[in-house]
Amino acid sequence: MSHFAEIDNDGIVQRVIVAEQDFINSGAVGDSFRWVQTSYNHNYRKQFAGIGYQYDKNKDIFIATQPYPSWSLDENSDWKAPVDEPVELINGMPRKFKWDEDNQEWVYATEGIRE
Repeated sequence: MSHFAEIDNDGIVQRVIVAEQDFINSGAVGDSFRWVQTSYNHNYRKQFAGIGYQYDKNKDIFIATQPYPSWSLDENSDWKAPVDEPVELINGMPRKFKWDEDNQEWVYATEGIRE
């Protein structure tokens, strides 16, 4: 069994199912050309497709949804904040930050320490 993502006319993932290639080819779930195999283990097409992800046909990869309006895609098709996330340690553990879109900055997350 494999995972397949259904892509609409704009390249947006509508759903992801587990199926055999023969089932996809049968037309039971619509036109087979609308289905693109995705890898749960991220072995190909960059990452596992999720609903709302964009399929870039030219690069043959799935791109996650934009997390914040200010973030942009880098050369690896990963979303990046306009400011790099700081690195701080508390008792040897990385401090957890979250992005504050309104102020365009990283702020301490309430949990404090990454698990």
